[in-house]
Amino acid sequence: MLASLRARLSLRCPSRLYSVVGIDPVTEGLTVPSGIILPSYHKNGIPPARPHSIDIKGETEIGKMREAGHITGGILDRVLDMVQEGVSTDELDKFAHSEIIAAGAYPAPLNYRAFPKSICTSVNNVLCHGIPNTRKLRGGDIISIDVSIYYKGVFGDCCSSVAVGEIDVAGHWLITAAKKATLAAIDECGPGSRFNVIGNAIGTVAKEKGFTISKEFIGHGIGSYFHGLPEVYHYPNVTNRDVMRPGMVFTIEPILMEGRDAMVILSDGWTAVSADCKRAAQFEHTVLITRGGTEILSPHR
Repeated sequence: MLASLRARLSLRCPSRLYSVVGIDPVTEGLTVPSGIILPSYHKNGIPPARPHSIDIKGETEIGKMREAGHITGGILDRVLDMVQEGVSTDELDKFAHSEIIAAGAYPAPLNYRAFPKSICTSVNNVLCHGIPNTRKLRGGDIISIDVSIYYKGVFGDCCSSVAVGEIDVAGHWLITAAKKATLAAIDECGPGSRFNVIGNAIGTVAKEKGFTISKEFIGHGIGSYFHGLPEVYHYPNVTNRDVMRPGMVFTIEPILMEGRDAMVILSDGWTAVSADCKRAAQFEHTVLITRGGTEILSPHR
């Protein structure tokens, strides 16, 4: 099965400056010690129903989310420091898991809808939800690392993309554009703004830099739930017109692509790859709407 998948990817994808990634062996997920507050899905993998409307968070919950976000961003930065040629994404997962546990938190992806690992690691042509595995990073790779935690009853969530060693100019610009698009979208947010300003800002940057935007994956409300309203579209639109209000918390996490906006989910049920095997990069922040503008709850580089 694995050999057959690799053969199909190889036939569809010509030789490039980077490795086209498929599915590699996955080791067993790690355990969580007693004393850690667990999300409701930790055993059965089924998250609770999300709220039916966008909630406005009070100061107590915002304080917890600020703490969770700062922990998440700090762990992400430390995982990014581990990125180098020859390190496997499984090793990055083990390191992140230990850091999350040391912070007294639960690795939010673990057993969420049966996801088997503690973080997501998406390399080259993988858009998102890559499962950490035994593949070792290679010079010229792009890796997106998504870290999320459950801490004191709330979730923190963030993502960053970096190059492994030296990378070609196109890869460098892809990473730079994804980060620029994310920050440009945050700059447009604030009380009274409509949610479609996010996709419009990202679209402007993507078009200017010559990249496409994945329409399959969206940002989301976050709090005591992992994924909820609002749904945050990352592409230009006129439909996402709910008004931002102080106390709203949500993620902005665009995926920019070198090629066309088309993707395939691999047989593991999670790994999303570009249909044309071209590369992607993603950045993500958790954002709070304040009376005066916005606050990034998940600061990271």
